[in-house]
Amino acid sequence: MKRVAFHHTTAEKALAKLKDIQLELPRLCTDFFRSISQTTSALTRQAYAYDLRLFFNYLCNEEADFADTEPRLMDEYHMKRITARHIEGFQDYLQFYFRQAETEKQNKKPASVSVQNKELGIMRKLSAVRSFFDYLFKNEIIPANVATLITMPKRRSKPILYMENDEVQRMMDAIYQGKGFGKSQQNYLKNTQKRDIAILMMFLGTGIRVSELVGLDLDHINFEQNSFIVTRKGGNQTILYFPDTVAECLKNYIDERKNVETKPGHEYALFLSLQKRRITQRAVENLVKKYALIGAPLKKKLSPHKLRSTFGTNLYQETGDIYLVADTLGHADVNTTRKHYAAMSDEKRREAARRIQLPELNQRD
Repeated sequence: MKRVAFHHTTAEKALAKLKDIQLELPRLCTDFFRSISQTTSALTRQAYAYDLRLFFNYLCNEEADFADTEPRLMDEYHMKRITARHIEGFQDYLQFYFRQAETEKQNKKPASVSVQNKELGIMRKLSAVRSFFDYLFKNEIIPANVATLITMPKRRSKPILYMENDEVQRMMDAIYQGKGFGKSQQNYLKNTQKRDIAILMMFLGTGIRVSELVGLDLDHINFEQNSFIVTRKGGNQTILYFPDTVAECLKNYIDERKNVETKPGHEYALFLSLQKRRITQRAVENLVKKYALIGAPLKKKLSPHKLRSTFGTNLYQETGDIYLVADTLGHADVNTTRKHYAAMSDEKRREAARRIQLPELNQRD
């Protein structure tokens, strides 16, 4: 049986979903996706498709100007009728709307669920619309790019949420000792302890993304060099290194992993679920949240990304090298890293203020 890389399988699934969604969209969207196929990943185009479907459904269901048509029937004539006001209406609509929840059961009517988008979610969806209108304008399908008239929401800068050293220690101690878990959870922990410790240490010791971690295979790990091959966003591969502590945790887990007879198609996967399949991103997110809450009960939104932030924060505090942090985390633009971690320099600025020698002020009586 031919081995297929995990990221190739993921891309194939995204392309299949993209084809399904395109059936609900104007034909011009298919031309748009074809035009960006060489510069974007399949997952990016799938995300664009979801956002454009939401946009055209909004136009046909919420705007009177397009009530006489449906998305898949819209053509160049309809595109020329879309104004900045329509896009602004979509931007306002994104703050709160209802959508049909997908259900796996047949003959069951899907329920409506409410959706709220904050600045980042609205920006992402508007970016998809902007990219589409940029394509329309460049190909002279519309006379003007009205999407450029829309002001994007201002993204609020948030403090980096990460775990302090004592919180990380409490979390790891709890996993090793089974503290803070009920009886059923402790029994479950016996079956997953080595795996979960290895996963957490990979986040804390390498800053790997959760999407990258679930795609790791057994032969991606090189213990002679304490390194592993990781497939970054866009499909590029690079080599990352891990400290001896992480190596020890990985070896302990892999020794246990060798005795597992996996399901067909999952033979090479490094991290497995209890169902003997490659562990999913959702499962990793859930286990991180469960353990992190024990170490830091007041931080309710801890996730794999926050453990990645913990690694980035520690690396920057130890080295002060923003370029090293950017390269290790896989940021294409160092400004992305600087925006998130430059605040860590505040402590150094305080230290500089304390060290400055100033003359004594001898006030006259």
